[in-house]
Amino acid sequence: MRILIEEYQYEVAAVKDILHGIDPLTNIEGKVSIHYVGYYYNSLLKDCVFILPKVLLQGGADAAYSPDLVFGKYKPEDIANLDKKNPLSQRERDFIYKFAVWIYRAIVVYKNDKQTDSSIIYHAQIAQVGKGQRRLSNTYLDILLSLIQFNRENQNFFFFILKNLHSGFNKINWTRTIGTTTAIVQRNRPIYLNPVNKKRKINFDEELLVIFFSILNYIGDTYGFSKEISCQFELVKGKQFATYLKGYGKTRLLQIKYKYFSDKALELWQLCYAFFDESRQVFINTEQKEYLLVKNFYIVFEAIIDELIGDKPLPDGMEKKQEDGKIVDHLFSAPSLIDGEAKQTYYIGDSKYYKIGHELTTESIYKQYTYARNVIQWNLDIFNVGGETKSGVRLRDDVTEGYNIIPNFFISAKMDMAFDYSNDGIEKTDRKKNKHKKEQFKNRLFDRDTLLLFHYDVNFLFVLSLYARDNISQKARWKNDIRDKFRKEIQEWLQKDYDFYAMRARPGVDGEEYIRRNFKNVVGKIYTPFADEKTYSLALDNKDPEGDNEDIKAALSEFFYVEPCSLGQNPDEVLPAIAANVAVKPKDQELALCVTKEGIHFDNAVAKMKQTGKLGIALNMNGATLQLVEGFTTAKYLIIHNKSNKYAAFFVDGKGPRLISANEMTDMVTTKKGASIYLVYNAELNAIPAFGELDFTPITKSGDSYSPHLLSIKSLIKENNDA
Repeated sequence: MRILIEEYQYEVAAVKDILHGIDPLTNIEGKVSIHYVGYYYNSLLKDCVFILPKVLLQGGADAAYSPDLVFGKYKPEDIANLDKKNPLSQRERDFIYKFAVWIYRAIVVYKNDKQTDSSIIYHAQIAQVGKGQRRLSNTYLDILLSLIQFNRENQNFFFFILKNLHSGFNKINWTRTIGTTTAIVQRNRPIYLNPVNKKRKINFDEELLVIFFSILNYIGDTYGFSKEISCQFELVKGKQFATYLKGYGKTRLLQIKYKYFSDKALELWQLCYAFFDESRQVFINTEQKEYLLVKNFYIVFEAIIDELIGDKPLPDGMEKKQEDGKIVDHLFSAPSLIDGEAKQTYYIGDSKYYKIGHELTTESIYKQYTYARNVIQWNLDIFNVGGETKSGVRLRDDVTEGYNIIPNFFISAKMDMAFDYSNDGIEKTDRKKNKHKKEQFKNRLFDRDTLLLFHYDVNFLFVLSLYARDNISQKARWKNDIRDKFRKEIQEWLQKDYDFYAMRARPGVDGEEYIRRNFKNVVGKIYTPFADEKTYSLALDNKDPEGDNEDIKAALSEFFYVEPCSLGQNPDEVLPAIAANVAVKPKDQELALCVTKEGIHFDNAVAKMKQTGKLGIALNMNGATLQLVEGFTTAKYLIIHNKSNKYAAFFVDGKGPRLISANEMTDMVTTKKGASIYLVYNAELNAIPAFGELDFTPITKSGDSYSPHLLSIKSLIKENNDA
């Protein structure tokens, strides 16, 4: 068996004979590289050659001298001929043999997929088992293909054996029955209760078939080959077959070897023994050239990843080829990073088929940002014409004008150096930089121009074997598991860079109105990702690049409940429930503090009062004496009105007003700007006073209608004034 590594620069003299029959690329320095992956038969050497993917290569201890080593230990030239001066350990050699099978299977699955680019596949018939030239060495793949081929071409042989095995069974041996058992006579006829049947002896033909079909069952389950088992034997499986693999298979076959005389039975025995021995020679006809090669294996790697994580077809009618001609590798819709139960988002991926440790290029990173911009615009265009998406993804929230986070990622292959095919996880790459961010404005995560890019490695052996087995249920199960893990990994990364909060407007506050009035301060920082669209998410860069995180939280906390809330957490777990509005029926003698506003000032004051619940009465300082109107502190209601008797009433929470200096003032309704001291009331916004129609004529006709007035409820009721 000969081994070559894809795209490795070999000295021409070192591999000249091995490359017989294939078209390599030679550079001006006399080096040669092969841009294929797969398998071909070299008729000059009478040996098979495997070209393995470059993911086997990684930097050695002395990168300047030998940057590309197989397993980080061997120069590719040193393992080109495994039958001569083989430096590999037995474990590494076993891996190479079986790894070649997985590569073969992956190429076959890719070739059979009608949606893939079959023009990169080069295929000629694999050699036939039979009487012909002996190869210098066989491969594990040779043996597997020979077993499968023998099964396909010798069905008549199997049926002939089965027919002979079962002929005569269960027939009664009357001579032995009469001579050895007692009959019961009934109606002058003897009846034998225990007739003697023809005894079945151990049949070695049957045992050989059981072993053969058990091997087919094993390689079908393990590598995804078609089983095509047409017999009903009880096969050797599971732990019992594992003992055959560990040596019992060879032992048992040697014990029954001399029981066979037909050519077909001997040929079958040789194939079964070669499978368990893995180093035995098999006779293969080599008159016909054979190969199965794929050019540009990165295309196959993209197909593997897309099959295992992507959506087919793409969500919402998108195409892989975008409007600007760029082709996205992977795209799917899945639960969003913030509220996965209620909202979906797009995930955009790009496969990178590199040697181990290869860093991303600037061009690759920039192209990936462009993919995301194109996807955002595609989604916007659907809604701009009044459409809807089948996936339910809506990236922009029209209230906050924030954009949902789009997970944008690279996936590159990584070789598990323990040769573990079962390690199924995606992990953050150990390259120099595993995440990137591009932004126009600082501290705006929910912004169209804030693009995040993550880089992950996937165990090449696992995805290769999963794809090669082509088991629909196994692929679907892993797709769900890995999407969930992928989402959680990105959530953890984001929460290292940002602090996330859930927000809900306080009672009486119109959250949408506040956002409109304070849009510049909150744009890109808040978004509505939850099922309840009155609940917002706030994201602040924990590096506080503009030094205003605390000010932003303080300003929002006056109008919203703002509580820390992890990505994926239900906001109801951290936010208080909003009480329903309660009607309050006033008593006649209770006092109301009335403030007159006209025109736009009236509308603005009512809107701000509903948001803040705070009203500040400007007080005068006369020397060192503070002038307070008697009874102001006992007011139960606050009323803002105009001269047309239009009003809005609020219930005071009962804690009484507080004196606040001008430098302590926050955004609120005031009777006069520029005062040094204010008497500030806090209204209970979920309590709605039930006054009915009121008459403010006594105030508006007074000489000082714009000063605050303290009146009883009884004096304001219209029918009392009419009387």
